[in-house]
Amino acid sequence: MDNFKAFGSSLSSIGQQITPFASRTFQYTKEQLGQAEDKTQLPPDYIDLEKRVDALKQVHQKMLAVTSQYSHEAYDYPANIKESFSDLGRTVSEKVQLLSAATTPAEAQAALTAPPTAKPQPKTFSHAIARASLASSQLLHQQHTGAGEDPLATALEKYALASERLGEARLAQDAQIQSRYLAGWNTTLNTNLMFATRARKNVEKARLTLDSVKSRAKGNTWKIGPTSPRDDHPTSDELSPEAQEEIEKAEDEFVTQTEEAVGVMKNVLDTPEPLRNLAELVAAQLEYHKKAAEILSELAPVIEGLQVEQEANYRKSRESAS
Repeated sequence: MDNFKAFGSSLSSIGQQITPFASRTFQYTKEQLGQAEDKTQLPPDYIDLEKRVDALKQVHQKMLAVTSQYSHEAYDYPANIKESFSDLGRTVSEKVQLLSAATTPAEAQAALTAPPTAKPQPKTFSHAIARASLASSQLLHQQHTGAGEDPLATALEKYALASERLGEARLAQDAQIQSRYLAGWNTTLNTNLMFATRARKNVEKARLTLDSVKSRAKGNTWKIGPTSPRDDHPTSDELSPEAQEEIEKAEDEFVTQTEEAVGVMKNVLDTPEPLRNLAELVAAQLEYHKKAAEILSELAPVIEGLQVEQEANYRKSRESAS
């Protein structure tokens, strides 16, 4: 038993000379082992702020895990298709212009495989549809032998042009979302919330320091082996002026860090930036869908007109045959 007491006294002596970091580590370890007494409690309002900040952080992480896809151009590009370098060489609009000037099948094929004039075309779902529609249109045109133009080929070409416009509108939406929403939410997560986390860590450090100072002043640095129900520890009235001063200094630091953390957390929670950024996200989506509706509203009657004309010609040919 005397050996245990001697070892405990030795640790107490060491504890008075170790660095603040080691002192906090000793205190943390004691708390984890259930050997800490009189652990300083944080104010209930502070704990509520911590919970709200944690919730806000989780919200940002969950939303960004999904919406960060707007930073990747090909997030809706079909994984099952394979397009060649020549397929991505020119825009659909450029190819249509080249095709309109072609007078032979060879010239038409050359227009489809013309060398690129700029960077490869975007890999979006709408752009992929546009390229597939134009290529399909040309396949029908090349095999068409009747009078006039193949209505399906004509419709596919117009659909290709509209789809490319849809793809460009989607890219414009993504650019707006990246700059007006993703940038803001990433700043809140990686800067504002990080400041709050740092402030909270400073509070925890100050608390551990305070409790370690109290424990050392009362001779509770470490316990090994059985303890008696009542230990001879000095009361606050019995503490030396130096010990009392050290405790008061640690208490002041704890209060200062707590007040600072409260201010930082309130600032993070009260800032209107996240909601403003979310409004920008919705606005960008709305603008895109309005543009998409406008493009398709222009295309739909054209396609319908071609379809009605084809049906009329089909019925007329059936009547003539009968």
